[in-house]
Amino acid sequence: MNIRQDTLPGGRIVSIDALRGFDMFWIIGGSSLAAGILSMVGTPLAGQFSHSEWHGFTFEDLIFPLFLFIVGLSIPLSLEKRLARGDARSDILRHIIVRTLILYFLGMIINAKLISNLGGLRYTGVLHRIAVCYLFASLIVLHSRSRKRALCFVGLLAGYWVVMMFIPVPGYGPGVLTPEGSLASWFDRYYLPGQLRHELYDNEGILSTFPAVATTLMGVLASGWLSSSATQRRKTAGLLAAGVASLALGLLWNLAFPINKLLWTSSFVLFAGGWSLLLLGVFYWLIDVRGHRKWAFPFVVVGMNSITIYWTQAVFDFGLIVTVFTNGFNDDLGVYKPLFLTASSLAAKWLVLYALYRKHIFIKV
Repeated sequence: MNIRQDTLPGGRIVSIDALRGFDMFWIIGGSSLAAGILSMVGTPLAGQFSHSEWHGFTFEDLIFPLFLFIVGLSIPLSLEKRLARGDARSDILRHIIVRTLILYFLGMIINAKLISNLGGLRYTGVLHRIAVCYLFASLIVLHSRSRKRALCFVGLLAGYWVVMMFIPVPGYGPGVLTPEGSLASWFDRYYLPGQLRHELYDNEGILSTFPAVATTLMGVLASGWLSSSATQRRKTAGLLAAGVASLALGLLWNLAFPINKLLWTSSFVLFAGGWSLLLLGVFYWLIDVRGHRKWAFPFVVVGMNSITIYWTQAVFDFGLIVTVFTNGFNDDLGVYKPLFLTASSLAAKWLVLYALYRKHIFIKV
């Protein structure tokens, strides 16, 4: 774990930090706040802030793949900077492995907090998947160029489709994409140690991690485009065009291999990746090209310490802080009390991150 206490390094693509913060905003309370407000006004849009039960796609389903996409964006920028300054590949590899282990260990701490006995310990989760995807994507970046990275991306998507659709599951046959009959679900039940997230499958299970690596590689490929010699206008147009094409391909593949976050299907990778590319294009154009940065500052504050706040909110109840300062009047808010408490908790988390930002403390794992 590296705690940097310095000014923001020059040459950063600020839109990446802002997009990471935008993504984390929904994780640390933005989704709950939006869902509460939309439910109160009686609009069905509130359902966009809940995950799809199985097949389908909601805004909430975009949050995790967007984060993995952003992880991929950062990998080439970090590794190529270290290579340019002359760091040995063995030292870089050691850094990758240590960072992977730290992320995985932090995930295990969260899981251990949620159980009463080690027999119910879960060995997978959000940070675990981030760790594994970071590891494999980093190794691919370290040992290949853009064309091979693209081939790995295509190979992972095509390979996962072949495996899921053509390998028969005992008692169900091939191509069954149900919670109990899919190959990924069956594989988790028989080969994944520890507790599953759900009774029949784990949404961060073994097989579905391979297309999640592809999601990260999509960010790697986008990062290569941003680092190219193309003009900023052309970079923006390329990101937007790639986003539209990815959405179209995802919808087309959906006809044969349904969009499904829990299985992390290949069509889901393309569809979520399309939205990720469009968001990156918009953020890049507004922030880095046009120079409109003030509106994004709250997101940058969150994005500079994203893993810090994700882990902290999982092990510490920010509601305790809110209760100390609002206990004297929040009961008088009636039906607005849940919204007030959610907004207050979100504000408390942001203020903690802002204090770190003001002190130039950026905790990187």
